[in-house]
Amino acid sequence: MARISYPDPGNPAIAPLVERIERERGKVLNLYRMLLHSPPVAEGWLAFLTAIRQKCSLAGRDRELVIMRIAVINGAEYEFRAHVPFALKEGITQAQIDALREGRLEAFDARERDVLAYCESMTRDIHVPDAVFQAVRPHFDERELVELTATVAAYNLVSRFLEALQIDRE
Repeated sequence: MARISYPDPGNPAIAPLVERIERERGKVLNLYRMLLHSPPVAEGWLAFLTAIRQKCSLAGRDRELVIMRIAVINGAEYEFRAHVPFALKEGITQAQIDALREGRLEAFDARERDVLAYCESMTRDIHVPDAVFQAVRPHFDERELVELTATVAAYNLVSRFLEALQIDRE
């Protein structure tokens, strides 16, 4: 059970924002319901995460690999379960999803292991060792590297928000 109540999405003061979330996300998930306590934060979150998920040139497979791994590292089951369908759509197999959950990174090719090592360093240690950065660098142009880094940072934000407030799974 969430640590604080969810605001009423039927509140007329937030109706335009609720409509926008429904338009962009299909429905108002519990994560967004909680964010509605602060409309400016909800608006910024929606814009930022929409950019990360829908407007970046970073390959969807890379995006979902790091999102799923972050969820595991941070114990964010809500986030993990929410992204299983997206991961499958991006070609990540169920066996690889299971491997991500179990930390068996040998289930991935060398490039993906470099991406996951970068994700692990950012998530666990914050400071990325030069060797880890140098291993991932050749796989991406500068835009993609910024987008990969922003994706890891963004989904660490998501998992920390979910877990701190104990937001209920859908």
